Amino acid sequence: MVDTRSSTKRIPVGISACLMGEQVRYNGGHKRSRYCLEVLQECFALEPFCPELVAGLGVPREPIRLVGVPDEAPRVKGTVDPDLDVTDRLREVGEAFVARHRHLRGFILMKGSPSCGLERVKVYHANGMPSHADSGLFVRVLREHFPELPLEEEARMNDAVLRENFITRVFAFDDWKHHVEDAKEFHALIQFHSRQKYLLMAHHVEAYRELGRYLGSEAHAQPLDEVKHRYLQRFMAALARPATRKTHTNALMHVLGYLKQALDSEVKQDLLQAVEEYRLGHVHLAVPMRLLNHYVKRHGSDYIRQQTYLDPHPYELGLRNTI
Repeated sequence: MVDTRSSTKRIPVGISACLMGEQVRYNGGHKRSRYCLEVLQECFALEPFCPELVAGLGVPREPIRLVGVPDEAPRVKGTVDPDLDVTDRLREVGEAFVARHRHLRGFILMKGSPSCGLERVKVYHANGMPSHADSGLFVRVLREHFPELPLEEEARMNDAVLRENFITRVFAFDDWKHHVEDAKEFHALIQFHSRQKYLLMAHHVEAYRELGRYLGSEAHAQPLDEVKHRYLQRFMAALARPATRKTHTNALMHVLGYLKQALDSEVKQDLLQAVEEYRLGHVHLAVPMRLLNHYVKRHGSDYIRQQTYLDPHPYELGLRNTI
């Protein structure tokens, strides 16, 4: 069985420098995140980065904002001096960052930033009136050149589902980096898909089926690097869709199916009741998962015990206690 997590080494994750408490905001302030520093830093090696500072804008500095038409590459300009246009500088900084930071497994972003905002960043018309929302320029560069990298805003992680989804993606990407990215054999990809199957099912059933068919047929006739690239893009995009009670219930029932021959009727009924109570919203996911894990460890096959769905992130984070 492959050990998909390192017990001694923290996972490298990028983070907007202001969230680390660094005084790099336009006004010389910061947005220190207690959750990132006091909880996530236990398992993530956080690497701070401020694209605006690296672009030479200084601290303090004139505020900047997106100007133009959403979804049509708005420019990044000064709010006081409209002739200040830092679009090209920020894009160059972003592209250089991607080239040097392929080792990262995720990035935690600052909400609302014209460079680092993930979504709902205001775009202004030339007359100063705000329009629809977009993402910051640095984020657009990350999505363009490093699309598989898990991204999330610190503020959005107040939502338990989004928090669990982001951290799940980081650990899944870490598994890929350790066991598939540099592998020279097709078998490494097959093993990865095998242990990620029910996690994938819980997030996107169609992708679960699609990737299984792809690996079982046409992938064998293609160059391995091409296969890995195509697989990873689809896999990470599928995990970016948050799992729901319905999709979790489906995955739970599939795992339970591997135990039905080993358990007596009373135990099976207890497991089914726990899954149903979760489906109805009466308990959190941790309840059926804890019970299922108990019996998988005792009666499950090697195949089902290796499923990352059963243990996708450190238990100590308590992520499934709130979804």
